[in-house]
Amino acid sequence: MFVKDVTVQNQVGLHARPATFFIQKANEFKSSIWVEKDERRVNAKSLLGVLSLGIMGGATIKIIAGGADEQQAVEELVKLVDSGFAD
Repeated sequence: MFVKDVTVQNQVGLHARPATFFIQKANEFKSSIWVEKDERRVNAKSLLGVLSLGIMGGATIKIIAGGADEQQAVEELVKLVDSGFAD
């Protein structure tokens, strides 16, 4: 299990377009990946799950992965969030 906290940099948070980028990136990995905010944990590969957290800009989230490529998965997703979802 590999876990890292990250603060969402973009103003709108993890909604629609940024959430889609996040899920697409999560689906590149074999590991099980979760996003946690305020003690609620959802599957990072589920658009509805991620959107249900209502993650706004400035919020701190936890990215958790378990599996063969867990560390790489978390590092890549943290990098994506840190970039503000820039193309």
